[in-house]
Amino acid sequence: MLNALTAQVRAAHLLVRPEEEWDALTDDLWRAYDSKDSDLVEQLSEPYLASWRVVTRNLLAEPLAAAGIRVARPAHPWAIATLERAGVVREPLLCSLDQDMSDPWEAAAAGGGLQLQHFNDIMAGYESCLKELLSTSAA
Repeated sequence: MLNALTAQVRAAHLLVRPEEEWDALTDDLWRAYDSKDSDLVEQLSEPYLASWRVVTRNLLAEPLAAAGIRVARPAHPWAIATLERAGVVREPLLCSLDQDMSDPWEAAAAGGGLQLQHFNDIMAGYESCLKELLSTSAA
């Protein structure tokens, strides 16, 4: 089931735009953060987050539900969605985190700035979340 669901997640995202475009969006937002252009960051961040989140909400809700995974709004500011199965909650992220920090904004910005990930790394993180969720027993 994991392989099929992972393939659906990847295909749904690639249906919206090719990998290169996802990575270009990431690079544009990273450059805005790096240049400390708060206006550009604000202009780019909402559409960036929305584009990732809409895929899960609109294209993947049914396949995830069929696997017993509930989709909800993300709690972490850089998460795609909150995924829950049998009481286990995971959030696929768009950035790397410093796991030693409790504040989600600070954890996402550790190491001198926001560490956004590219498409394949995001997909690997998504797969990791799904693997953890599917390894739990459905109630």
